[in-house]
Amino acid sequence: MTKKTFTKVYCLSLAIPLLLLVFPLFTLGNRSTPLVLGLPFSMFWVLFWIVITFLIVLVLYRLDPDKDEEEVS
Repeated sequence: MTKKTFTKVYCLSLAIPLLLLVFPLFTLGNRSTPLVLGLPFSMFWVLFWIVITFLIVLVLYRLDPDKDEEEVS
């Protein structure tokens, strides 16, 4: 994967969870019922997307084309 393609994928894959946590898309999960794991659905929605974003960052780290390069100073 080229650096330019990786940058586009990185930005897009992190923008989607961000948009789902910000108004107006947050209204999809902004409910007090049902309870999920003892949490109101809106709190579960936020925690779910934080975990998904973390997993996306882990995958993107593995795919980073510049990960193994050493800096030359």
